[in-house]
This record gives sequence, C-alpha cells and structure tokens, in this order.
Amino acid sequence: MEWFAVLIDVIPLALLAAVVGLDVVSFPQAMISRPIVGATLGGAFLGAPEAGLVCGTALECLALESLPVGASRYPEWGTASVVAGAVASVGAPRSSFPDVGAVAVAVLVGIVAGWVGGWSMVKQRQLIAAFARPRLDQLASGSRKTVVGLQVVGMTVDLARGALLGALMFLAARPLAVLVNARWTVGEDVSRAIVVTAVAAVAAAAVWKDFHAISGTRRLFVASLAVGTLLVVARA
Repeated sequence: MEWFAVLIDVIPLALLAAVVGLDVVSFPQAMISRPIVGATLGGAFLGAPEAGLVCGTALECLALESLPVGASRYPEWGTASVVAGAVASVGAPRSSFPDVGAVAVAVLVGIVAGWVGGWSMVKQRQLIAAFARPRLDQLASGSRKTVVGLQVVGMTVDLARGALLGALMFLAARPLAVLVNARWTVGEDVSRAIVVTAVAAVAAAAVWKDFHAISGTRRLFVASLAVGTLLVVARA
C-alpha cells in the first residue's frame, strides 16, 4: 500500500533529519549539517544521492548568506537540507539529475523548512530556559548533575525537534513534488538556469561581503576556483 511505502521512507528520514539537525548547534558540530551534506544524505536515503547533491549545492549557495552566531535567529539548514534532498529525489532514478519540477519544489521547501527550523530553535531555547530557571541555584553552585541534566534535556529536545520537523515537512512536500513533476511544462534548460541564477546571486553577494570583511578571502577564493576548475577539466 502506498501509505505504508511512504511511512517506510519517513521513519529513517526523520531520524536522519534529527541527527543532522542536532549537529547545527548541539552536537557534534561536525559540519554534517551543511546543506550539501544533509541534502545528499537525504537523497541517498531515498535512493537518489545525485538528486540530493544537486539540491544541496543550490541550498549551500543560499546558506552562505547566513552565519549562525550565538542566540541570533538564523535558518536551520541541517534538517531543512535533509528534507529538500529527499524531495528532490522524488521521481529521480538512482544515478540521475533530479526532475526539474522536483528540484524547484525542493529548493523552495528547503528555504521554508530552514526558516521554520530557525523559529523552532528559538522555541527550543525558550523551553530549555524555562527548565533551567528553577535550577539556577544548583547551577550557581556548580552542580555537575544539574549541568549534565540540562545538556541531556537540551540535546533530547533538539533531536525530537529535528525528527518532527523533518517528518512533517517531507509528508507535506512529497505530494507537492509529485504534482509539480506531473504538470511542469517549462523547459529543463530554462528551469535550471532560473534556479542557478537565483542561488548564484545570493552566493555572490555573500562572498562579496566576505571579500571586504575577512582578510585573505580573495586569495582563498581564487585558489579554490582554480582547483575546482582543474578537477572539472580532469574529469572531462
């Protein structure tokens, strides 16, 4: 039955979204929450890693614009990327680029899920603060048990947040991707050009700001561009 097949996809995907979302600020902060990684994993879990990689590359360009700093509000790209990569895999063979309709929906879903995820992280912090407030005296006295307890509670809530957000967003976006794929009429070249132009403009603006704010960025950018170009030429 179709609902059972969707459930089989959702359960492991929700667990992946939870782990990748946990990496954003809680643990282990090993960069698996970067969009290019999270989306590739999301696509791979549904049998289409290349579709996830294409979507993750687009989202990575958008994520360059936001920098997670302290308690500021920012998109939560980890969970969002897993969902987007999974949505991009809808209708895609194992070794193929995603359908243009699916990747357009996937990028949009990634943006929406990122902002919803950012909002959910604010609520999570408020919940942890409410849990910690009655224990301020123990924290002030350096109680190891209280500190460890708060850390465990915080990571558990973060894990549950990522799993719930990932499952709900995927369940909402999957039928939309199927519908859009069936009715998409814009040519593949034009569709991809629109997506690439949009994300490249955001990435260019982010890199341009870094050129003026961080010493050595221009040299690193030129070196990375040269290495990437050589790799593409060598593979061709």
